[in-house]
Amino acid sequence: MKFALIGGGVVGSCYAKGLVEGGLILCGVWDIEPSEPLQAFTAANGVKIHGAPGAWLGDADYVLSAVFGSASFDVARQALPFMKEGAVYVDMTTATPEAMAQASELAGDSGLHFVDVAITGAVNMRGVKTPLLCAGERADMVANLFSGIGAPVKIVDGPPGNAARLKLLRSIFSKGLEALTIECLATAEVSGLRAQLHEVLLDIDQTPLQALMETLVTTHIEHAGRRRDEVMEARQLMRANGIEPLVLAAVQALFERSADALKRGGAPGGHPDAALEWLVRSASARGEARVD
Repeated sequence: MKFALIGGGVVGSCYAKGLVEGGLILCGVWDIEPSEPLQAFTAANGVKIHGAPGAWLGDADYVLSAVFGSASFDVARQALPFMKEGAVYVDMTTATPEAMAQASELAGDSGLHFVDVAITGAVNMRGVKTPLLCAGERADMVANLFSGIGAPVKIVDGPPGNAARLKLLRSIFSKGLEALTIECLATAEVSGLRAQLHEVLLDIDQTPLQALMETLVTTHIEHAGRRRDEVMEARQLMRANGIEPLVLAAVQALFERSADALKRGGAPGGHPDAALEWLVRSASARGEARVD
């Protein structure tokens, strides 16, 4: 089985080395500014580095793209015409779901397959064992490829772009939690209460994540006004400790929006589905509350 690599940076080099060690043959690399480690790796394996796509891509059963997300569609557009019919283009970039869908359509028009692979961790820390999400009609084949070198892979239902969407949804949660954690722990540190804070958060830590999220959603609407007031008090605490509450300002705006929407109409039932439907409508409305 042969594969080609587009983009020999940290991600591309990591997976190329893993696949070669797993028994696949690397038949070429496209990289306009190859690093010294990439040059050493390709030289050791008798692989040529190219400055542009070309007929050499036709030898590959899989073409892995690991370029910057902003360049992904243009790179795919240039590479796809040189691939052999039935080959699989594996996009491991941080491209938008829309760019993934467009590139997938181009691949289909050329008799090729396109798989969207989202990396949900830090490759520089975990290497080929970084968790992956795969979406596309040949996602099972690509999943087998990567699981064969030790990568935890989850196949995502639906067309290419869905793996990228799930990664971004994960980022909403993880990056939002990261930002809130920074504000919370920084304030606790200044207050001299960091150790005690961990203790009073134990009930949250011991609650399964899905149950916690559904509880927050179903109770949010009815209690939005009271919780908004508590957020305002928390912002005052942060300022009293010399910390500017950037994230909590947005949190207050969200609770304010829900409280205002509740005044205009009744609350839904206590099921997460009904609550989310109500919250989606309120989030889509114009004239959102602003907090200075």
